[in-house]
Amino acid sequence: MENPELVMKGIEDLCSKREELSRQITQEDEEKERLQRDIRVLSEKLSRVNESLAQKLSARATFDRTIAETEAAYTKILESSQSLLSVLKQEAGNLSKATEPRRKEH
Repeated sequence: MENPELVMKGIEDLCSKREELSRQITQEDEEKERLQRDIRVLSEKLSRVNESLAQKLSARATFDRTIAETEAAYTKILESSQSLLSVLKQEAGNLSKATEPRRKEH
């Protein structure tokens, strides 16, 4: 049979290794909890940023649409103004010719 001291030494070594392993398990459990908490916080932040981004993208699309519609309307106004000015000049020229005294031709 083995010496009882050797058996006790073996048991003490096993207990020591178990305690070290328990300490490591506790540390990793704490880190796991911290990481899960961080993940929750980051997930909430990501969700808020995604919502904000969606709202801003929608607002930008509205700006883009409004700008395009306004530019198109402004272009039509300019074209109409040019047409009106052209007609006005033509009519003014016609009126000038109509009101000039006529010269007698020989």
